[in-house]
Amino acid sequence: MNDFARYDPPRILLDFLNYIGTIKGKSPNTVQVYFYDLRLFFRFLLVHYKVADKRADLDTLDISEFDEALLRRVTLGDLFAFLSFVYRERENSNHARARKVATLKSFFSYLFSKAKLLDTNPAAELESPKIAKRIPRYLNIDESKHLLVTAGEAETEQNERNFAIITLFLNCGMRLSELVGINLSNIRDDSLTIVGKGDKERAVYLNAACRDAISAYLRIRPNEGVSDRNALFLSKRKQRISKNMVQRIVKQSIGLAGLDTAKYSTHKLRHTAATLMYRHGHVNIRALQEILGHESIATTEIYTHLDAPQLREAAESNPLADFHAKAEADVAANAGKERNIN
Repeated sequence: MNDFARYDPPRILLDFLNYIGTIKGKSPNTVQVYFYDLRLFFRFLLVHYKVADKRADLDTLDISEFDEALLRRVTLGDLFAFLSFVYRERENSNHARARKVATLKSFFSYLFSKAKLLDTNPAAELESPKIAKRIPRYLNIDESKHLLVTAGEAETEQNERNFAIITLFLNCGMRLSELVGINLSNIRDDSLTIVGKGDKERAVYLNAACRDAISAYLRIRPNEGVSDRNALFLSKRKQRISKNMVQRIVKQSIGLAGLDTAKYSTHKLRHTAATLMYRHGHVNIRALQEILGHESIATTEIYTHLDAPQLREAAESNPLADFHAKAEADVAANAGKERNIN
């Protein structure tokens, strides 16, 4: 939370960020997103209420002296105006606006029920835009195997490390931040303790492929001059590997495998692991929820999508699939003629 101090945010905003980070247990990434959303909202209010010049640059407008009294003036109509602004001027998608709605609802709920700054909550009736469900993009089995073979055969200085990273993504379905945060002390025989969103821990069991990949990497992993001796994956500088470095490793491996680097990323490898476990491993949806560290089962349900072959098979299995009305009518008509003749 100290990172926000350098922006000199108003006290009420800083208090809210501290609250959702320490009391509500939101991840640092989530808190950061809330900060960006609310900073833009505060800047919008300054212009909206004519405290600042309407020609002011909303990307640089100072909010350090923001008057809390402005928040008491906010109405549901003002919130609609803000959402209209980010839609028209910032070209925010439904997904981006839905996130801002969640931020605003959380912030005004805090102001009303915790900080006691407001007598009413203007965001109580604020609705979120509908978000169309999208089928997650993923690699099929053959593409996943090809990626692993390519990563394993790549002639790079950090081949064992990079192969282990790809293997863990495709087998465990972990998030990027979770992989970067793995410590040696988290590994116990065939299990791995992962620290996920909100600092929640969960156990992930390592299959033979993961155990072999980690063992191969540990045999060449540096031990001397390491700044973070507990970090599993290290950079060339013997520091804990960064998220950006892992993303570059994955993109490079995807490219070497002849796959589309614009379509696939670390998160798409998480989608791949989840989809393959559900579809081919017949993993129970509740078990998959636990493996992926989803708080809600609804989030996990995106992996229950069906592809074209499955839809085709379902259509063909319909008991009426072979029923042809005209042919059946002709058979009935012919049968009637035969009865008449007889």
